[in-house]
Amino acid sequence: MKQTPIYIKNLLLPNTKSPTGRRVWSIDLESVWLPFLLATNTMGDTSVPADALGSPIRLAYDKDGQVKFSKTGRPVSRVAKPISDNVTLIRQNFVATLQQYTEQVAEGSKDGYAKQVNQARIAGQPIIAHDKAELDKAIQLQLEEAMRVTAEAEPVAEPVAEPVAEPEPVAVA
Repeated sequence: MKQTPIYIKNLLLPNTKSPTGRRVWSIDLESVWLPFLLATNTMGDTSVPADALGSPIRLAYDKDGQVKFSKTGRPVSRVAKPISDNVTLIRQNFVATLQQYTEQVAEGSKDGYAKQVNQARIAGQPIIAHDKAELDKAIQLQLEEAMRVTAEAEPVAEPVAEPVAEPEPVAVA
């Protein structure tokens, strides 16, 4: 079996940095995406316009050209389209790389991969069973509560007894 590539190993290392700014695809725009895109522009790998890099956060507008506001009354901002487009491309390539690596490992080490899948399935069964039992209990409690509330809210009308008609006598000939 081949060795795990260093770029995959690096993805699995813990990183204590905690970015706090605007995020694009859950990754900090200011400390990761902008420097990365500047670097790729420098190397000629991308050509993100300078205005997008200089003003990455833009005011959002409605279709009629008016400034867009959220339901809370705040103006809505968006990431410049060239940056957003590059992040989307990188994301798609990242997913493809993960899938390709998984396929290579699954094909190159069929027994080992199958063993991992089986171990995960077996280890997950008690958790799935516990969650199902807890969910069933929670649903039952909600149902009982809803029935109790409904019963308290609606007075039950007692059925009115209707007089029973006596059978007519049958004439015997």
